[in-house]
Amino acid sequence: MLKQTAFLVSSLLLTGLSPTLPPAALAEQPLLLSQRQSNEQLNELLRRGRDLVNAGDYGGALATYQQAARLDGQNPRIFSGIGYLQARQGNFQDAAKSYQKAIALDPNNADFQYALGYSLANSGDNNGAAAAYRRAIQLNGNNVNNYYGLGAVLLRQKDYDGAIDAYRQVLNLQPRNAQVYELIGSVLLDQGRPQEAVKALQQAAALAPREGRVQIRLGMALLSQGNKTAALDAFETAARLDPNSDQVYLQIGKLLYSQKDLSGALQAFQRAVSLQPNSVEAQKAIGEILLSQENYIEAIVAYRHLTELSPQDPQAFYNLGLALKGRDRIPEAIAAIEKARDLYRRQSNEEGVRKAESLLRQLNKS
Repeated sequence: MLKQTAFLVSSLLLTGLSPTLPPAALAEQPLLLSQRQSNEQLNELLRRGRDLVNAGDYGGALATYQQAARLDGQNPRIFSGIGYLQARQGNFQDAAKSYQKAIALDPNNADFQYALGYSLANSGDNNGAAAAYRRAIQLNGNNVNNYYGLGAVLLRQKDYDGAIDAYRQVLNLQPRNAQVYELIGSVLLDQGRPQEAVKALQQAAALAPREGRVQIRLGMALLSQGNKTAALDAFETAARLDPNSDQVYLQIGKLLYSQKDLSGALQAFQRAVSLQPNSVEAQKAIGEILLSQENYIEAIVAYRHLTELSPQDPQAFYNLGLALKGRDRIPEAIAAIEKARDLYRRQSNEEGVRKAESLLRQLNKS
C-alpha cells in the first residue's frame, strides 16, 4: 500500500500541484529602464534582451542580461531575469546564485524568494528550498504557489505532517480546491491514516464529481478501512468516469481477487493489460490466476509475456516452468526453471534456489 500511494502522490504532483516555472512568479524580467543607470547602452541591452526572450532565444537573452548586469550591478531585477533564464535552461544551481544576488539587493521580494526555492529544489537542495519557500510565505502569505512549493519539498523529505500543513494553508485560501484535498488524502493514506484519508478524498470527490482519479484514491482508502463494498463502488464509478484508465481496472482486479472472485478479477486484469500492455503487475496477476485454474496454455502465454516485461524476475520464469510442466512440455519447463534458479542465485535468494533445484530434480526424473 505504501508503494502504491507514494506513486499516486507523485503522479498527482505531476498533474499540477508541484512548483512550476511561471515567469510572473519565478522571476520578473528586468524593467526596460534601469532605475540606477539610464544610459543609452544599458537601455539598448535591456530592449534587446526583452526581444530575445519574446523570441524564445534564451541563450542570447541570458548573454545580453549578463552584459547589462556588468553595467548595472545594483539592479535586482536584472539578476532575477538572469536567474529566470538560467532556470529555463535547466541550470538551476547558477539560477539559485543569481536569485541570491537579487535577494541581497531586495531581500523583501517574495517572488525572488519563491524563485530561489524553486531553483534550489530542482538542484537537490531541499533544506535550502524549504527555507526559501518559508521566507516567501512570511513575505506573502496569500500566494498559494509558496505553499505548493513548500509542500512538494517537504514530501521529498518525508515530512508528511509538514506537507499536509502546507497544503491545508492552500485550502484556507482556496477552500474548493479539489486537487489539494486529493493530495492530502493520498498522503494520509500513505501514512496509514485511512479514516482521515477517506474524509479528505470524499471532499475531493464532492468538489470534483467527474474526476475518476479521485474515485480510485477514495476506493483505495475505503479498502484500507476494510470497507470492500464501498471501495468496489468507488472503483466502478471511476471506471465509468474514465474507462480508459488501466489503474481503475488494476484496483478492481485486486479487490475481486481478495474476494476470491477469480473470474471477475481475471477480466479486470485483462482489461488493464489491454489498456496498458506493459503493466507488469496486471500481467503477473493474470498468470497467477490462470495457473491456479490449471489453464496452462493461457498461463504459458501470460508468463512468456511477463518474462519479456520483467526479464530479471525469477518467479516469472519459475511459474512459466510450472505452466509448461502442466502441459508435459518438460524440456521447455527445465529451461525455464534453470533460468529461474540462476536468477535466484544472482539475487542471493537461497530459498528460491532450493525451490528451483527441487523442481528440476522432479523434472529430470520425468
